[in-house]
Amino acid sequence: MNSFDSTIETYLSSIHFGHFATQSIQAIADLYTFKGLVLIAVLWWIWFQQDERAERRREIVLATLLSGVVALFVGRLLAHWLPFRVRPIYSTELHLQFASGATKAAQLSDWSSFPSDHAMLWMAIATGIFLVWRGIGVLALLYTAVFICLPRAYLGFHYPTDLLVGAAVGIAITLILTREAIRTRYATPMLRWIERHPGPAAMLAFILCLQLVTQFEELRALACGVFRHL
Repeated sequence: MNSFDSTIETYLSSIHFGHFATQSIQAIADLYTFKGLVLIAVLWWIWFQQDERAERRREIVLATLLSGVVALFVGRLLAHWLPFRVRPIYSTELHLQFASGATKAAQLSDWSSFPSDHAMLWMAIATGIFLVWRGIGVLALLYTAVFICLPRAYLGFHYPTDLLVGAAVGIAITLILTREAIRTRYATPMLRWIERHPGPAAMLAFILCLQLVTQFEELRALACGVFRHL
């Protein structure tokens, strides 16, 4: 346990709010409404803007969605292949009492803390928003930090370094996949297909965005159930 993580987690666990405030923080950390739904809605807003730069913006939106999928996939791989890291709420080294409930904590006991897939995914999406729309993008990055990352540190779900590394990897993935030399190789053909087939494209976009908001939770649960019975 490094001193940076232990110092911040010790400080956060010493902050005590009233029952209503604590329940609100838990709701913000748990509910999809306060997580990716806001950022995905902003991407849809960007998509439907009409002006001379609409095509470039739509290519970046497509690249951002792909970046989110890649970030989530990379996050799962890293959590699986890197050495297992116990979450702060379970750490016997810290001896701290966090505000998170036992039910939620039990759902995370078998998941490695490092890196944070939430930070990786939603910082990737927020970075894509920033590349298209700087003013709203700054708000998106702040929103991700305050409403998605910080509650997970406060509740003991992640160490600060889990969140910082996850955020850095997510940002890097978006910066790479949205580069013009790379983006035009896949986003431009995708955009042409969308223009030719708006109905199927809208259906697939809705499904993809729903899965990103829920972080493919139901599909992952279904896959785990299938593998357990094989």
